[in-house]
Amino acid sequence: MNLKEQINRAKLPKHVAVIMDGNGRWAKRQGFLRVKGHETGTKAVRETVEICAEIGIENLTLFAFSTENWNRPKLEVKTLMNLLVSSLKKEIKTLMDNNIKLNAIGRLENLPSKARKELDEVIQKTSGNKLMTLTLALSYGSREEMVSTIKSIATKVKDGSLDIESINDDTVNQHLYTHNLPDVDLLIRTSGEERISNFLLWQIAYAELYFTPTLWPDFRRENLLEAVLNYQNRERRFGKTSEQLS
Repeated sequence: MNLKEQINRAKLPKHVAVIMDGNGRWAKRQGFLRVKGHETGTKAVRETVEICAEIGIENLTLFAFSTENWNRPKLEVKTLMNLLVSSLKKEIKTLMDNNIKLNAIGRLENLPSKARKELDEVIQKTSGNKLMTLTLALSYGSREEMVSTIKSIATKVKDGSLDIESINDDTVNQHLYTHNLPDVDLLIRTSGEERISNFLLWQIAYAELYFTPTLWPDFRRENLLEAVLNYQNRERRFGKTSEQLS
């Protein structure tokens, strides 16, 4: 039985998030410039998106570019933005063929105008697709998202449109960039690093964490399936005991 056949479709995570790490290290090991790792990593993105759609994952979020990534060398940032534009153009057919809707979160206004225009066009073209939502976290940082959320809620309290005593988890969720997405069930990080790096801190409160030594450019559909199978073999208690779940 192959990996895909071992997947229990009734126990799929509703939302998978991926920290795509290791592009630079992959390139260095191959004797290439860092940008080559980012370019090669687009194949891993395609395979991950396609296998998630095949097995029935409803929501996939990829950490594509953080707020901190703007501090990288200017040439690398420029290359990443150009790669974003070219990838969106190339992958529109994949998204349409697989009935995938594109979404984006983060400080999108900070993206170069060309990248923002291409992103908006693909989001609009795929808006009617229903099988899966692919979210790109671009110019994204979870702490910045939380600050923005607090400001939005505080403004409503100040102008009287929101009662402070009524604020709860749902109130916060409704003001996050991910207000239209469920909480993350499975968070995957590649390259052997075992940290969250300011990614979806609120949304991963009860997520299962999966770390793999595989560098992102080498990540393939089998690696995604292994992560999902690992998730399905865990007991998710949400604060309860094993006996309460049985």
